[in-house]
Parts: sequence; structure tokens; C-alpha cells
Amino acid sequence: MSSSVSPLAPTDVPDMPAIAGVRLATAEAGIRYKGRTDVLLAVLDQGTAVAGVFTTSKCASAPVEWCRKLVKGGKARALVVNSGNANAFTGKTGKQSTALTAAIAAKAVGCKPSEVFLASTGVIGEPLDATKFDGVLGALAERAEGEDWMGAAKAIMTTDTFPKVATRTVKLGKTKVTISGMAKGAGMIMPDMATMLSFVFTDAPIAPAALQGLLKAGVEDTFNAVTIDGDTSTSDTLLAFATGAAAASGAPKISRASDPRLKAFSKAFVAVLADLAEQVARDGEGARKLVEIIVEGAVSKASARKIAMSIANSPLVKTAIAGEDANWGRVVMAVGKAGEPADRDRLSIAFNGIRVATRGARDPSYDEAEVSEAMKQPKIQIKVSLGLGKGRDRVLTCDLTKEYVAINGDYRS
Repeated sequence: MSSSVSPLAPTDVPDMPAIAGVRLATAEAGIRYKGRTDVLLAVLDQGTAVAGVFTTSKCASAPVEWCRKLVKGGKARALVVNSGNANAFTGKTGKQSTALTAAIAAKAVGCKPSEVFLASTGVIGEPLDATKFDGVLGALAERAEGEDWMGAAKAIMTTDTFPKVATRTVKLGKTKVTISGMAKGAGMIMPDMATMLSFVFTDAPIAPAALQGLLKAGVEDTFNAVTIDGDTSTSDTLLAFATGAAAASGAPKISRASDPRLKAFSKAFVAVLADLAEQVARDGEGARKLVEIIVEGAVSKASARKIAMSIANSPLVKTAIAGEDANWGRVVMAVGKAGEPADRDRLSIAFNGIRVATRGARDPSYDEAEVSEAMKQPKIQIKVSLGLGKGRDRVLTCDLTKEYVAINGDYRS
């Protein structure tokens, strides 16, 4: 966890309301860090539905494998998250650690181990000593309450510089429901599903299958459209929990993601995911600039996504932005290498609304001083128009600074 907060951190932190059916507590278990919280327990009421999306990594962590198996059951009573150790690439020991953690949590909460969801973040390849949870989780279950969202978000941080939370209130039928979430992630982020770790909770009565449908659709243009460094984590986990408590106030029970009554809820749900995903981009390790890349005029949305990611993951593009240099030649390079249809002579590129290149050459009205001034802004938009079709996409990233190298060079030492 960095000592200085990212200059891109949100200035307004929302008041996070309690959600009926969700209680939170954190503790210092001494897993890796000294003098800070590193374990979170969320206690969920009976009848809570769960959905999840996970990393596409072929070297997934033990908690990811545990959750993948459990999520098919659709029921959750507890969530345990630890920071400092990813419990990834830990072999048989890793599986034993997840089983022991779930057993300790199940006893603390009074449920089955198969209703306990787990997530771990931190160093890969070091065994996780799950005995450290013994006693700790029992105490957490006793003092868990509905208010401490910021404390929960802080406990799951690693190299993050600020806790990431988001909330929305919306009507389901005629009843007000709440959607709140938290995320952690600042590096090793090119999620092919979610971010490092993110957890979203609602009191809406939504069945597991409907929640899964909402979640799968919701990540595509939010967490799946963020990259910090092009590296997909072993531990990426996004879980959504619906306690159903709002049913008592008249909220309709939803069994299908296509239910028309979900329209406003779905929009608010995606807004929470988008908010959290942007906060991850804003907290990219060492970041000084939030970078939005828009690709339009592609042959398809999928093609636009690949080109946008090619630009977003280019160290040359990202270092130029760090140096406040509108080096559009590097953007041309990244478009050309993406392996997607592009025509050099139809291409145009703009930085923060100023067109710098068009029709295969520098823009006739190009003004170096004007563009250099625009590059000093904390948010940079790169817009690429391909002129080939109607495909459009947007991704978020950040610049690549010397601090990124320092953070990752010193991570284990």
C-alpha cells in the first residue's frame, strides 16, 4: 500500500449506506502487513443469491477455483477476503488453505463451508497460513455490522493508494433498493472478466441465474475495458450478492435477467461497476494521468476493442503520455500492430479533442504548442477514427511512470 494517494483519486467519496442482509468487519491477521487490516468478513443473511466472474488465467489461484465451483450452487452466507497473499501457485497447500478458511468461517457464521466465498490478493507463490484466521473470523462474525464499507475496502488493498467504493439507489417495482460495491486493484490489471477483486451487494430479490446474467453483461464495457499494464492476474474475482431483503418491502422477485422490470436496476448496477472500474484505472501504479481511448469507425465493436487495447497496452504510448508528449506516431504504431483492419490513409487521431493526424499524415492545422498544453491535463482522451465501419469501443488506462517501475521493482523486497 503506497504512502501517497494517487493525484487521480476521486475528490468525492460517497456515503455508503448499510444494505439489509449484509454485515461487515475487518481485522489484522498479520498475513503479510504489520499494523494494518488485512482480512475482511462479510456475513450474509440466509437466502442470499450469488453470481461471479473470474480470471481467464490458466494459472488461477486456489480461491478462484474454490469460488468457480461454489458459484454454481447460487447461495452464499459469507465472504472472506485477505490481502498480502494471493494463495496462487501454492499447489496442494493452497487447496488445503481454502478448505480450512471456509471451515473456520462456516463455524463462525453458522453455515456450510460450501456457502463461504473466498478471495485472496497479494504475492503469488507463497503458502497462505490459514490458521491465522482461527479465532479472528469468530470475533469478526460477532462484531460485524452494516456500516463499515470504507474499512472493508481498505482491508483488501495491496498497492492501492485509496479505497474504492461506489453506490447507487434505484427503484425495483415501487420499492427503493441499494447497490453498493468495493474494488481493489492497481497493477497486474488486464482483466478478461473483472478486476483484481471486486464485490457488489444489493438488497434486491434477484435469483442467482438472473444475477449471473446481469453480471456477465455488465463487466464487458466496465472491468473488461480497463488495463493498467496488460497483465491478467491469477486472482481476478468479481462476485455479486443479492440478499433479497427488499422483498419484505414489496420489491418484486426477479428470476430472469431479461425481466423488463430490471431495466432501471440494470442501469444502476452497471453504473456501480463502471464507477469502480474507473477508480481502478485512476489508481494504476504510479499513475499521473487517466487515459480514455476511443476507437470509432472500425469494422466491428470487437475489432475496435482490440485496437483500443493495443494502444492502451503500448509502453511507448503510455510513457509518451507520462512525458506529456502528444507522440501520435506511437498511436499509429499501436493501431497498425493490432492485427485488425485499418487503412493508413483513412486514419485520423485526436488528443483531448485536438486533431493531430488525418488521412495518413499530420493535420494541416497542427499546432505543437496547443497540443502540448492539452497534454498537461490529468485526463487525456485519445480518439482514433478508422473510417471503415460503425464499430466503436472505449477503454480506460493510465500512463506509465518511473514510479510504476519502482513499485514493482520493490514489491517483494
